Amino acid sequence: FFSPQGAKYRGSIHDFPDFDPGRDAEALYTAMKGFGGDKEAILELITSRSNKQRQEICQSYKSLYGKDLIADLKYELTGKFERLIVGLMRPLAYCDAKEIKDAISGIGTDEKCLIEILASRTNEQIHQLVAAYKDAYERDLEADIIGDTSGHFQKMLVVLLQGTREEDDVVSEDLVQQDVQDLYEAGELKWGTDEAQFVYILGNRSKQHLRLVFDEYLKTTGKPIEASIRGELSGDFEKLMLAVVKCIRSTPEYFAERLFKAMKGLGTRDNTLIRIMVSRSELDMLDIREIFRTKYEKSLYSMIKNDTSGEYKKALLKLCGGDDDAAGQFFPEAAQVAYQMWELSAVARVELKGTVRPANNFNPDADAKALRKAMKGLGTDEDTIIDIITHRSNAQRQQIRQIFKSHFGRDLMADLKSEISGDLARLILGLMMPPAHYDAKQLKKAMEGAGTDEKALIEILATRTNAEIRAICEAYKEDYHKSLEDALSSDTSGHFKRILISLATGNREEGGEDRDQAREDAQEIADRPSGDKTSLETRFMTILCTRSYPHLRRVFQEFVKMTNYDVEHTIKKEMSGDVRDVFVAIVQSVKNKPLFFADKLYKSMKGAGTDEKTLTRIMISRSEIDLLNIRREFIEKYDKSLHQAIE
Repeated sequence: FFSPQGAKYRGSIHDFPDFDPGRDAEALYTAMKGFGGDKEAILELITSRSNKQRQEICQSYKSLYGKDLIADLKYELTGKFERLIVGLMRPLAYCDAKEIKDAISGIGTDEKCLIEILASRTNEQIHQLVAAYKDAYERDLEADIIGDTSGHFQKMLVVLLQGTREEDDVVSEDLVQQDVQDLYEAGELKWGTDEAQFVYILGNRSKQHLRLVFDEYLKTTGKPIEASIRGELSGDFEKLMLAVVKCIRSTPEYFAERLFKAMKGLGTRDNTLIRIMVSRSELDMLDIREIFRTKYEKSLYSMIKNDTSGEYKKALLKLCGGDDDAAGQFFPEAAQVAYQMWELSAVARVELKGTVRPANNFNPDADAKALRKAMKGLGTDEDTIIDIITHRSNAQRQQIRQIFKSHFGRDLMADLKSEISGDLARLILGLMMPPAHYDAKQLKKAMEGAGTDEKALIEILATRTNAEIRAICEAYKEDYHKSLEDALSSDTSGHFKRILISLATGNREEGGEDRDQAREDAQEIADRPSGDKTSLETRFMTILCTRSYPHLRRVFQEFVKMTNYDVEHTIKKEMSGDVRDVFVAIVQSVKNKPLFFADKLYKSMKGAGTDEKTLTRIMISRSEIDLLNIRREFIEKYDKSLHQAIE
């Protein structure tokens, strides 16, 4: 079996050196005698033996005591800890078989469990699973799955159960092109979808081949295969196909993501956590840890530690193996992941779309009258106000303002202000302002009074385009009779001030990438004379604040090549405070701007209390630019829609 990193062992659990199954069996027997059992001893012993060794301990236990070790452990332990320890005692194939049996017996089916196991296992693992299922339950796995599922979801599961995915690494260019064409025609180009093509190609082709198919698909259609699957398929079938695609791109990344989702938010999905930690501990736990660290900026170890407790926690941490935050070091594999990420962001041609579009049959007269009526007399008809204003583009709202003044000799903004209040007022009045004036006002507010809202300054100045920045500068001067630059100067200081002023010039280069220059730029920010912090920040500033986005993507890619680190990681390690935050914002915005905003929205709503300011600011300012893309990134990353989060 050839693994991509050469044949290095990437598990976290190793054979125990001076292994003596008889001695271990006795130790376990003693630990379970007496009242309450010695859980600590059980967990120490079992998590420091390999699966093969645990099988031998079971044998010895039976010979010595005529009892079944697993049955005794089940009797002795309870809850999650029991599930985990018993899972470790079974061979992987039997563990999988048990999970699947539990997933399909009883009321309702645990589709997530079926998807996770069948999408991620290799041919050999699938064959062993089928055999183990037959051995343990004297039933046919395929028949049971057919009896419990239906439709295309069922067909794809059956295909995966055959364990016949091609395994050769030699890839035919022509076949790649053909598959891309077939997938494109089966989905995007067709009224209705030809699911059978998706099943056939994604279920049978080799991983190597499919990776090239996915790359080509993106180049040909301008969207990643995942986007097509989301658009064309639905329900469990869609979830299964997305899982298959993820595992083909990178199985460890698929598991890193499943682990993250199992622990974040309310409540921990312990079954998923146990299943993955047990099944990957002797396969690719080290790869999963690396990717986890790169993707979520914290170690798997620290997340398990904060999310679980007691013996259960201790055992999981033993399976995890080590804390990648301790040394803070990335390994070359993580660098490869980072490198590919930049490559993807460089080739993806994403079409940006807002969620608010100009209204058809727009009639500003009628709108002005309806708004006046909604505000006259006692009480305010807020529904009408909301309905009109959120369904018009900003340009249309400006026309309504003008007509309102011409008809009634009144200022619509002043009227709205006196009729509505609080968060709703901020939102509605914000929507009524031209974008540049709105941004100018947010910047002004961020600098007013005692203390400065650096987050708001960063969010606006680090993400706006040249044209947007220039418009903001004009609006600022017009509205506050002072230049934005002077305001920033008197309100911020040091490097942070210099970076913001540089961004506020709106002078970023507009061109494409220059490969040679990108190498030089990467060199410039990579080689840092030790201890010389000042010049490091200046060097970062001259490049991050002036180069074009496409060019910076290449710079950051070259940077990974030179240093084995993602540029974001280096910034976080070498810098601090506002300077660090503004550089990170620029990098994230270059990487994937809609995702940058999706993260900010998520943070504004998670936990107790909502940061209404940020929520309002982003929803208003992105509504006609890329809010649709932000929504897509949000659901992709957080497994729930922006709509649900707001609700």
